[in-house]
Amino acid sequence: MIIEIIIVLILIVIVVAVILLYNGLVNLRNRVKNAWSQIDVQLKRRTDLIPNLVETVKGYASHEKGVFENVTKARSSLMNASGVQESAEANNQLTGALKSLFAVAENYPDLKASQNFRELQAQLTETEDKIAYSRQFYNDTVLRYNNKVQMFPSNILASLFKFNEAEFFEMAESERAVPEVKF
Repeated sequence: MIIEIIIVLILIVIVVAVILLYNGLVNLRNRVKNAWSQIDVQLKRRTDLIPNLVETVKGYASHEKGVFENVTKARSSLMNASGVQESAEANNQLTGALKSLFAVAENYPDLKASQNFRELQAQLTETEDKIAYSRQFYNDTVLRYNNKVQMFPSNILASLFKFNEAEFFEMAESERAVPEVKF
């Protein structure tokens, strides 16, 4: 009788442990999806701001057609991106195009003084900060999730229930280089 009770208790502990591990995996997977959604929201906000910014700059720098085309292409790539890696690449492309656009804006003092341009630039800067924070939060969440998927004993359940590792949101190799500062 005592052996049967011990066996039942051991089975109950095992079942509870499996349930807790499974629920932990589901919880982390959903957090990864939520964190990605937060990045997606900020990227969408950014793409919504860009046409206004481009139109404002166009009024002052109409002969800079190539820069506008690059920004428009990069924006389109970001809007059509699917998945973490593709979105990261499109985001990096758009960041480079926006740097060119702001470099063009530097050559036009009247544009820099424009209230509309300053407001758009401030909103874009705020959005860039939110994107950076969202990327960091997403990657932290992915790290916790991937650790749970890979570590024993939860890796056994993860493989049984097809919990796959999530991708990190990574920056382009070109952005890893240390910028050169000259005086």
